[in-house]
Amino acid sequence: MVRLMWPRVDGMRALELGTRGELRDRLNALVLAGKKTATTGLLAEYVEETEGLEFVGERLGLLGNDGHRIATVEVTGVRLAAFADVAWDHAVSEGEGDASLEEWKSGHSLFWSSVGTPVGQDTMLVCLRFRLADS
Repeated sequence: MVRLMWPRVDGMRALELGTRGELRDRLNALVLAGKKTATTGLLAEYVEETEGLEFVGERLGLLGNDGHRIATVEVTGVRLAAFADVAWDHAVSEGEGDASLEEWKSGHSLFWSSVGTPVGQDTMLVCLRFRLADS
């Protein structure tokens, strides 16, 4: 039996940003305000869970802390990149207020380490871009 990493909601794959609690609330608020139009995931998680990559035009249900859909986003871009090669325009699109690419990398490295998945310069990432489709 294959276990799917991402739950489904209202017939769509779900998008759960960050970890539950204040972080997810903050990230979701940025999406709802139109300031966050990108996110980044670890390619290894897709491989481990045999989950296919998102595709342009796919709609995802953005989940709140309670597991319910609070909005729908539409994927506008999917790019694979090594951690060392993430572009500044992608980092800025995450809308989290990083002042530099180095700050973005430091923050994301700390986050992934804190959840037990440290990254190195060669760690492959999925750089996902999206737009708010409805809320």
